[in-house]
Amino acid sequence: MSDALHRQRYLTIVRKTTQTLHHLARNLTTEQALALRDGADGWTILDIFCHLRDFDAIFYQRALQIRDSETPTLQAYDHEQMVIERAYHAQDLPSVLAELQASRAQYLAFFEALNDDQWQRAGMHPERGRFTLTDALAQVATHDCDHLEQIARVLASGR
Repeated sequence: MSDALHRQRYLTIVRKTTQTLHHLARNLTTEQALALRDGADGWTILDIFCHLRDFDAIFYQRALQIRDSETPTLQAYDHEQMVIERAYHAQDLPSVLAELQASRAQYLAFFEALNDDQWQRAGMHPERGRFTLTDALAQVATHDCDHLEQIARVLASGR
């Protein structure tokens, strides 16, 4: 399978996971999203959506760095600390979802506009080493799938 076909499949996955996230959240209130938690000490559904929104921005900034700089070193982030520092528990679910949708539209437009040479550009990921723009797109697809499973599990457990 060609690289271009792989990239198109990742773009399709990211579009579909974005739609699925919207469907999972559309009937939830902020109060429900705060009450439903992944285990006794785990993240709430609101935490998960805030995390997805914030990491969408991080993933986009990393992609910009890779496209615009020569082999940049990408910054690491402490996702657990972000929950506290950014006060996820005090945020409003509809606002978070709207911000995620806007961020995701920007992210997809960025990748759809890349030419073949730009797709080959790479940076140095803090955990993965050499990291191309194809890797960056694949990361979003797998990151979404991980958290879709988490959200579905929490909703199914009703806790």
